[in-house]
Amino acid sequence: MPHDHDDANGVTRRHALECMLWAGTGVLWTVAGGIPVSRAFLGTAQAAETTGYSFLQISDSHVGFNKPANPHAMDTLNEAIGKVKAMATKPAFMLHTGDITHLSKAEEFDNAAQAIGAAGLDVHYVPGEHDLVDEGQGKAYLERYGKNTRGAGYYSFDQSGVHFIGLVNVVGLKAGGMGSLGAEQLAWLADDLKGLTDSTPVVVFAHIPLWALYPQWGWGTDDSEQALGLLKRFGSVTVLNGHIHQLMQKVEGNVTFHTARSTAFPQPEPGKAPSPGPMLVPAEKLRGLLGVRSVVYAPGTATLAVTDSTLADV
Repeated sequence: MPHDHDDANGVTRRHALECMLWAGTGVLWTVAGGIPVSRAFLGTAQAAETTGYSFLQISDSHVGFNKPANPHAMDTLNEAIGKVKAMATKPAFMLHTGDITHLSKAEEFDNAAQAIGAAGLDVHYVPGEHDLVDEGQGKAYLERYGKNTRGAGYYSFDQSGVHFIGLVNVVGLKAGGMGSLGAEQLAWLADDLKGLTDSTPVVVFAHIPLWALYPQWGWGTDDSEQALGLLKRFGSVTVLNGHIHQLMQKVEGNVTFHTARSTAFPQPEPGKAPSPGPMLVPAEKLRGLLGVRSVVYAPGTATLAVTDSTLADV
C-alpha cells in the first residue's frame, strides 16, 4: 500500500496504527490480565459503584492558554471539575498527568490549584513540558508539587492494594524531541519495584506516552523499553499518559497503555497534520473532544475498568 512506508525503526505506518485501539466516548474498558475488553456503556458514576474504589485522571489543562483553539481553557477546566463534583460516588483521588499550566507562570499555577482544588480530592501530579519552562527550569512546579518526590518530581505510593508510580519524562526536551526518563530515575524505579510481588497491580502515570506512539512528532519516550522491562513480571500494569490530547490505547503483554484527552484543546491524529499542536475545531464540537477519565479497581482482582467521558456528555 502506498502509505505503508517504513519509518526509521523499520515499523510501517499501517502496522503502527494496527497496534492502536481508538476508544469511543463513554466506552468502558475492562483490563484483565493486560487485555482490554470493550463492555456495554457505563457512566462514570455507575462504574464507581463497583466494589472497590475509583480514581480519576485529568490531563493537559494548559491554564493560561488563550489561542483560537480554545480562548477559554480555564472555563473548560472548571467544567471538567464540575463533572467530577457531580459524580454520585466520590473518587478516592485524582491523577493529573501534566501540562497543568501553559507557561509555568505563578498565576497559572495558582489558578489551576484553585480550580482543581474545588473537586475536594487528593490530587497526585506529574509535570508536563509546559510546567517546566520557568526560569528555574521546574522550580515553580517543584515548589508546589515536589514534596516527598525525587529528582524532577518522580515518586510512588500505594492505595488499597495497587502500587502507583509517577514518572517524569519531560526534562530537557528538545523541540519535537522524544521524552526521556534518564539513568537516575530508571535506577530508582528498579529499586522501587524490588519489594513488590508479581501479583501486585501497578499503575504508572507520566506525561509523554511510554511507547513509541508517533516518534516523528516526539510522541514517545526514548528509554521507555528499559522501564517496561522492569514491569514485565507483573500480571497487571496500566500506563496512563497525557500529552497527545486524544484517546489511544495499546496492549503489549500484560501492559496496557492509555492516553487521555485534554481539558483545554484537541490535537490532530498522528500524521494527519504537518505537525502536532492546538487544533482548531468548530466551537460546537470542542467539548466533545475534551474530557475526564474514571478508573475503577476491585480488590482481589487484576481488573481495572477505564471509562472516558467528554465535556459534551450530559
